[in-house]
Amino acid sequence: MGIIGFLAFGLFVGAMARLIKPGRQHLSLGMTLALGVVGSIIGGVVASALGTGDLMELNVLGAVVAIVAAVLLIGVAEQVSAKRGTGGPTP
Repeated sequence: MGIIGFLAFGLFVGAMARLIKPGRQHLSLGMTLALGVVGSIIGGVVASALGTGDLMELNVLGAVVAIVAAVLLIGVAEQVSAKRGTGGPTP
């Protein structure tokens, strides 16, 4: 059940990051989930390093860092896809 909760929280983090990031993102649901999970891991590591909880423990600081990290990751993913010529807006 822990992994399902972690994936659900990752999807939540990815969705919140997409809402916060201005503009239209051309990302699939799977990419949103993946970037949200990576952001959640980063948030958990930072919160754990600061001593506010465990990596797999849900806390406010970890959630905020996770969302900020996911916003940054979405920006990076958009830049990478634009350089490849895929997923960007068509003129």
